[in-house]
Amino acid sequence: MKLFLIFLVSILFFVLTVGFTSYNISKGVIQKKVADASEQTIIQAGQKLDLLYGNYEDLTMQLLLDEEMKKLLAAIIGLEKNSFDYLQTRQKIGEKLNVYAYANKSIKALHLFAMNGEPVSSAGGSAAPKENVDKEAWFKKIVDEGGKAAWLETKPKGYFETAGATPTFAIGRVLKNTTNSSQQNVLLIEISTDVLSKELTEIQMGEGGQTLILSPDMNVVYSQDAASLGQKTKIDVAADSLEGENHNIMNVKKDLQLVYFKSGKTGWHLMGAMPVEELIKDAKIISYITWVMALIAAVIAVVIGIIVANMIGRPIITLRNLMKDGEQGNLTVRMTVKSQDEIGQLGNSFNEMMQKITALVQQTNVSAQEVLYTATELSDASKKTATSAKEIAVATEEIAGGASSLAVESERGNELTHNIGVQMKAVVEANVVMGTAASDVQKSSEQGIQYMSELINKTNATEAMTRNMVEKVDNLKESTRSIRKILEVLSNVSKQTNILSLNATIEAARAGAAGKGFMVVADEIRKLADQSRQSIEIVGTITETIQREIDETVNVLSTAYPIFQEQIASVKEADSIFKQVQTHMGGFIGQLSEVTESISNLDAAQLVLSDAMSNVSAVAEESSATSQEVASLSSEQMNISDGLVRLSDKLDQLSNSLKDSLSKFEV
Repeated sequence: MKLFLIFLVSILFFVLTVGFTSYNISKGVIQKKVADASEQTIIQAGQKLDLLYGNYEDLTMQLLLDEEMKKLLAAIIGLEKNSFDYLQTRQKIGEKLNVYAYANKSIKALHLFAMNGEPVSSAGGSAAPKENVDKEAWFKKIVDEGGKAAWLETKPKGYFETAGATPTFAIGRVLKNTTNSSQQNVLLIEISTDVLSKELTEIQMGEGGQTLILSPDMNVVYSQDAASLGQKTKIDVAADSLEGENHNIMNVKKDLQLVYFKSGKTGWHLMGAMPVEELIKDAKIISYITWVMALIAAVIAVVIGIIVANMIGRPIITLRNLMKDGEQGNLTVRMTVKSQDEIGQLGNSFNEMMQKITALVQQTNVSAQEVLYTATELSDASKKTATSAKEIAVATEEIAGGASSLAVESERGNELTHNIGVQMKAVVEANVVMGTAASDVQKSSEQGIQYMSELINKTNATEAMTRNMVEKVDNLKESTRSIRKILEVLSNVSKQTNILSLNATIEAARAGAAGKGFMVVADEIRKLADQSRQSIEIVGTITETIQREIDETVNVLSTAYPIFQEQIASVKEADSIFKQVQTHMGGFIGQLSEVTESISNLDAAQLVLSDAMSNVSAVAEESSATSQEVASLSSEQMNISDGLVRLSDKLDQLSNSLKDSLSKFEV
């Protein structure tokens, strides 16, 4: 089955791969060739349309340069509207336009407007234009071109709608006065879309294809579907993708092949849209052939599978059945070999294997009889050995138990001795630490006494300095009072000076012109007196602040002095306490030395006792270990004896089982 599947999948894979590769290549080649041919057709048609557009642009130029038309247009400008001359001139302009309209059957109508949008005249079969068309987008577009030809998109019912009207596209131009280049009128020529249909009818884009003319805004100017005229195109294509030099593109959805030509006259795009499915329909024959060849290849693969099954599968099944018989114990089975290929060699190898297995089973049967006899004798001897080992093991266990109890008690005594030694060492170390700490405390007491003496001296000095500071602050307070008296005198002088300057000013005013100089001096004296008064006031304020702060300092020092007295008393009391601590610590250090010596003697005796208990424990442990080793050997011997008995019984059972198993084989 695996070989069959390999043949089937391999053949189908290669056939389908080659077929569909050929299909895709041919599809691309056909699509490219058809697109290239359609591209050339569209380009040629676009060039023909440009010639047609050029004819209509030439027609607008003829109207612009027609001398009679220029005279009529110039004359109607100065005439009063609805006057006889105006109507007569308008009729002549209409007749002139009719000449051009009837000369070209594709022209549906000609319209002439003033620059303000009012209609001047019309010719042809279209309806008359409405009033004030200057608001229309197409009119603004013509005016914005400033005298150039402006091509206008298709209107389904013409530019001035009438019932049953045919679609028209248009060209417009501003008619200028050739003398002064002033803009006079706007010309609009409506052209039937039939003229485009005549040029594009012969272009075939295949079934489902279409030929369109699109404006730059992607509005439909021409299409065989009249309902789409003037509407946005339904083809999914962006306007900027039509600006390249290549005239052959795929649309976004990849279901249409587009070829286009941009008109140099109108800026419109002549576009041919062809369904991709229509282009590649001739290539589908390759796809059909591929599937047929795949079916034929599948049939061939089935035939090859049947042949392989007969050549390989049937002999292998026969060999499998023979091996199952051998599995059931029939060693007489043999395979009939008819060929010398790999299957035949496999059959010969099977026959030789069965012969060797038969000889091996016969020899094993003889050996099993001998093993059974030997196992019976070994079982009897093992049982006797096991009985003796059990008796030895019981006696040895009793000896080991006594030795173990002795070792346990010795070990317990040794542990107690060791714990006492550890505790003694801890006590010795604690005494040493306490002695060191007592010495440190004694030294600290001595140092504290020294520091307290220094502190008493410094406190006494601080007290003296505080008394001096109080006295100096009192002196400073008296000085500030003197300053205040001086300031009062200066203030009175300033007031007197101010009064004198005022009197001098009055006297100078009485003196008239002779006293002007003295008046200036008196004014300056008055200013100096004012400045002196202001300065005295400032100094007085500062003096009062100093007086207030001195009073506060005196109060603080008065409060601090009793505190210094109490501090001196506390320091002296602390000095006496440090001296008492030093005396007591000297006696405590002496007692610690005596205790340390006693503990050292006790530690030495403990070491001797610990050594004795260690010796007893070692002897007890050695005796216990020896007893346990003997008991272990006895137990091991007993286990070995039991194991021999079990092995003998198992060997007996295996011998009987081997005998039963060999009896199943047919040899």
